[in-house]
Amino acid sequence: MSSGKAYLVGAGPGCPSLITVRGLELLRLAEVVIYDHLVARELLDEVRPTAERIFAGKDPQHHAISQAAITATLVHHVRRGKQVVRLKGGDPFVFGRGGEEALALVQAGLPFEIVPGVTSAVAVPAYAGIPITHRGLAMSVAFVTGHVASDQPTQQPNWHALAQLDTLVVLMGLQQVDAICAALQAAGRDPATPAMAISWGTTMHQQSVQATLSTLAAALSTTPLPTPSVLVIGAVVGLAETLAWFQPSSAAQGFPDLTTQAELPT
Repeated sequence: MSSGKAYLVGAGPGCPSLITVRGLELLRLAEVVIYDHLVARELLDEVRPTAERIFAGKDPQHHAISQAAITATLVHHVRRGKQVVRLKGGDPFVFGRGGEEALALVQAGLPFEIVPGVTSAVAVPAYAGIPITHRGLAMSVAFVTGHVASDQPTQQPNWHALAQLDTLVVLMGLQQVDAICAALQAAGRDPATPAMAISWGTTMHQQSVQATLSTLAAALSTTPLPTPSVLVIGAVVGLAETLAWFQPSSAAQGFPDLTTQAELPT
């Protein structure tokens, strides 16, 4: 049996052409591809027909497959001697649980490679015309998760510390936008700070709502956006109107869900 290896590959923020050259090379060579819900369908067209495809998607409303099952599947196929690409939206190490999967591979004594991807924390604001740092406006930026793990309900970001930074990029925060904005204001952030929510960024389905820290939640209740989304808070949001360059398709409707293409091993 040939020696198996795992490749934790970042698929990028949604636009299929934003995957790295290394990531695309490995995807074309893979014998098994374990892919996430937010991976662009066009990237799956690059997988050779003989490769096994395994859907490991999770979204905020429905986790069809547990993280433990995903990790076990990854380990299982590498042990079988397969070249396995674990294709993850964005970057594997930016709120992608790639670290957990890499640790499992280390514990199993299996080889792996990390292939960084273009994270939505940078790319989505850029596609909306927002530079997350800018001379005279923002010398600091933080990436924050807006999702609290169900097994750690008391763990929260340090909003008091984060409120002092110039730019905040919140991933998976759409459902908690009211609480997030309230926490930042309670921590001393100016209610008039520009803020924007961006949905399906970098794709032809991109939509956004711009407001302020104090009005963003209300604006989103009037104009709701679908997930996935990125929240950007800071003075740099004010540049969006001037720098917005990307024109998503007005004809785009919804986004195709990726469905299960193989069963996970028991």
